[in-house]
Amino acid sequence: MQPTTPPALPAVYFDGVHGKGHAVVLHLSATDLRIVGDGVDRTVALHSLQWPERTRHGIRVAHLDTGGSVQCADSTAWDAWSRAAGLRDSLVVRIQRSWRGVVASVLALVALIVVLQQWGVPVAARAIIALTPRTVDAAVGDSTFAAVDSHLMRPSSLPANQAQQLRDALGKAVANLPPASVPPWQLVFRSSKLGPNALALPNGTIILTDEMVHLVEGDESVLVGILAHELGHVRHRHGMRMLVQVAALGTIASVVVGDFSSLLASVPVWLGQASYSRQAEQEADAMAVEVLRSAHLSPAIMVTLFDKLAERRKSKSGPGGDAPSWLGIAFASHPADAERVRFFRDAAAIGESTE
Repeated sequence: MQPTTPPALPAVYFDGVHGKGHAVVLHLSATDLRIVGDGVDRTVALHSLQWPERTRHGIRVAHLDTGGSVQCADSTAWDAWSRAAGLRDSLVVRIQRSWRGVVASVLALVALIVVLQQWGVPVAARAIIALTPRTVDAAVGDSTFAAVDSHLMRPSSLPANQAQQLRDALGKAVANLPPASVPPWQLVFRSSKLGPNALALPNGTIILTDEMVHLVEGDESVLVGILAHELGHVRHRHGMRMLVQVAALGTIASVVVGDFSSLLASVPVWLGQASYSRQAEQEADAMAVEVLRSAHLSPAIMVTLFDKLAERRKSKSGPGGDAPSWLGIAFASHPADAERVRFFRDAAAIGESTE
C-alpha cells in the first residue's frame, strides 16, 4: 500500500544561524521535505534529515544537515503527518513505547547477563589465564602477601618443630603425585585476626593460621587435607581467575548500569564472585582427595574439620544467633558444609570399594 500525500503541516523553522524561528509550512513527498514560509523556501532530501526518537510528550523536531531544524508543538498533528508519508518509528522506539517490548527487553538482558556470568566469563577467564605467564601470578601473590601480612596477620606462636613437621607432612603427601600436577609452594604460619583459616595466594604461598591448627587439635592428617585443598587453589590458579572474572563482571555491570561505583552495579560482581568461588572450592576439594589418597589417608578425615567448624560456629553465635564473621575470607565463600561433608564421605567410600 502506497503512502498517501500528507497535508501541509504548520511548523517553526530555525536556520541554525539566528535564534529566531520562522513560521513555515512543511510539505512532505516521497523523497523530499519542502519548507515554505515568509522569506523561506527550501527543499531538503529526506535521507539528509535526522529524526530524533519520538517521545510520548513534547515537541517534534527534525534536524537539517546544515545545522537548522524544523519543530512542531502539535505532536498529534506531526505524527499523523509523518505516518501519512510512510515514515515509521525505528524498532527501538517501538519497543520503548510498548510495555511488552520493555519487559521482553529486560528479560533478554537478564538472560544474557546470566549466560555471560555462568558460562561466558568463566570460559574467557580460563583462556586468558592460560595465556598469562606464571610470573604474573608471582607478582600478584607477592603484593597480596605483603598486604595480608601487614594488616591481617601476626607472628605465629607455634613451636618451630611442629611447623616443620607440618611442612614435611605436606611434602611427603604430594611426593607420590606426578610432579607436573604439584605447583611450587611454600607454607608459612601466622596468628590471624581472621581466626581459624588457611589461605592460598597465586604465588604458591599457603598461609595456615595458628587458630586453625588449634581448632583441629594439631591433627596432622586433617591439616594435610586442608593444606592440600589450598594447594588445589594454586594448581588451578583460582586466585588469578577470580581477578579476571571479577574485572570482567565489573565491566559488564558498568556497561549495563552506567556507573560501576554504584551499589546496584556492584551486586552482580559480588554474586558472580561467590558463584565462581563455590566452583573453585569443589576443584580444590578434589585436589585434597587426590593428595590424601596418595598419602594413604581416608578423605573422610576432612569431616573432622567441618565438625570442629560447626562446634566453633555454634559457640560463637549463641542460641538462635547467626554464624559469626570469624570464619573470614577463606571459608566465607565455601559451599555448604553438608555438601562438602557428603563429597568427602563419598570419596572415602569409593576409595574403600576399590581396595
